[in-house]
Amino acid sequence: MNPDLYVRNPSKIMLYGTSWCGDCRRARRVFSQMGTGYEDIDIDADAQAEAFVKELNQGNRSVPTIVFPDGSVLVESREDELAAKLKSL
Repeated sequence: MNPDLYVRNPSKIMLYGTSWCGDCRRARRVFSQMGTGYEDIDIDADAQAEAFVKELNQGNRSVPTIVFPDGSVLVESREDELAAKLKSL
């Protein structure tokens, strides 16, 4: 099992999302355009990941929830907000 999956300080960027979410697709596109590596976790296929997202978001199943190695979290972020965060890394 990947030790980064359900922690607040992963060693790499973790994107918790779903296949059908438009905001998740936009976030993936930003990662791709910026050439930034990340791990993509589908919370529809991983109940523990879904529970982790709910824990981070006060019980809400908000996606995308993106967890960064510095412990910061972006939830349902705008493209420009995500790009600015990635540039700051």
